[in-house]
Amino acid sequence: MSWTQISCQYDGSYPGFLSCVFDCYVNREEPVEFRTPDDMCCSLYPLRAVTTDQAHAMRVYRSFAKFGAEGQRLAVRTFLTCLPDKELWLWRYLRLAYDQGPMIGRNLTDPVVDRVRKAVWHLEHEAHQYKGFTRFSDLDGVLAGEIEPKNRVLPLLRAHFCGRYPQENFVLHDRTHGEALFHRPGPGNCAILPVEDFSLGRAGAEELAYRKLWRAFYDTIAIEGRYNPKCRMTNMPKRYWAMMTEFQKDWDTALPEMQGR
Repeated sequence: MSWTQISCQYDGSYPGFLSCVFDCYVNREEPVEFRTPDDMCCSLYPLRAVTTDQAHAMRVYRSFAKFGAEGQRLAVRTFLTCLPDKELWLWRYLRLAYDQGPMIGRNLTDPVVDRVRKAVWHLEHEAHQYKGFTRFSDLDGVLAGEIEPKNRVLPLLRAHFCGRYPQENFVLHDRTHGEALFHRPGPGNCAILPVEDFSLGRAGAEELAYRKLWRAFYDTIAIEGRYNPKCRMTNMPKRYWAMMTEFQKDWDTALPEMQGR
């Protein structure tokens, strides 16, 4: 029996995508595209609007254990990547994984597996970079920072920063995806939540002083005779610079009275 080709509409969340996987297997339907309600484009395929069902999503999620450790890691993390048409690639990967089981993690020659592995590597590499390139400011007793990642790296950064600052109130805002990691002291007191409007506000005089000290330290340890811009941008890509204290100017964040206004 052949599978019917459809256009799948869901809410854009990971549980919503897993609900699509459940429904497609039950109804023997092959999604050729995934859409969200905000996507107004027309489709030539029959539209199936899938409602997110947490029970169905959890059944699909638990089934990933059949793929082995590597196969399960790819199945979970691909959705966090910036891979174009990631839902379609992940659907193709899951079809293969259900057929091949634990072998899927070693099937390096398959173009679908190769595409998914490269996307997940990019996600994990970017998350690793942000562990070192993220900068926090002390704003009225709360550590606050912002990042502009290509991938949704906050789920991968959560354990790192919550473990690094267990006694701190902090928030890490993802400008790209409109969400933020919130943490306060205590077990389980952290969450990634969507945010519509986020602003760090103005830094106080003490915070500005510490920023100035950090920039002075950064400039002082530089070795003029070994200045190598190309090497610097290889190890610290320029797209991270806008969010890093050592590349910002006091004038941009100074209080009005410190700007002579």
